[in-house]
Amino acid sequence: MNNHINNAIKHFKTITNHKLLVMEGCFRLGLYKQGLLHDLSKYTPEEFITGVRYYQGTRSPNTAEVEANGYSKAWLHHKGRNKHHFEYWIDFSVKDKDKPLRIAPMPKKYICEMFVDRVVACKIYNKENFKLSDPLDYFNRGDTRQFLHPKTLKLIELLLTMYAEKGEKYTFAFIRKKILKNA
Repeated sequence: MNNHINNAIKHFKTITNHKLLVMEGCFRLGLYKQGLLHDLSKYTPEEFITGVRYYQGTRSPNTAEVEANGYSKAWLHHKGRNKHHFEYWIDFSVKDKDKPLRIAPMPKKYICEMFVDRVVACKIYNKENFKLSDPLDYFNRGDTRQFLHPKTLKLIELLLTMYAEKGEKYTFAFIRKKILKNA
């Protein structure tokens, strides 16, 4: 029981720290509503209980739930409620039976929130070992390209690469001035 209480406290601190840092990043980009609403579903019982049960502090508890059960109920809940996850934008195709999934392009404001989310997650999990290249490296290790609309893929790769090569200040200014100016 004591371990569950410790995990609950640590998980609450982790997701709250993450939420506050993403909120700060979104505010820097002028995405105030998204910053305020970011990841609120993590506080629901469907997601929070899994977070406590599988808390490790070095990676997402959802990954541990997948390893234990073959899937993550918490992740299924989360991705269906948060538009900054590319999985939210995958739907069934009614017309094309050869391609059963339809991948919609993400609006720019959600791609930018996804960018901030990935940067912050890497900062939290990598702590003092964080490098500017970590978000891009994490993206490149994944097998997500096939599930991203080409426009979404082009923009998220541009932002993650720019962040790795030119840093946070430059990339955030670029997003404000070039990506979100007329979005």
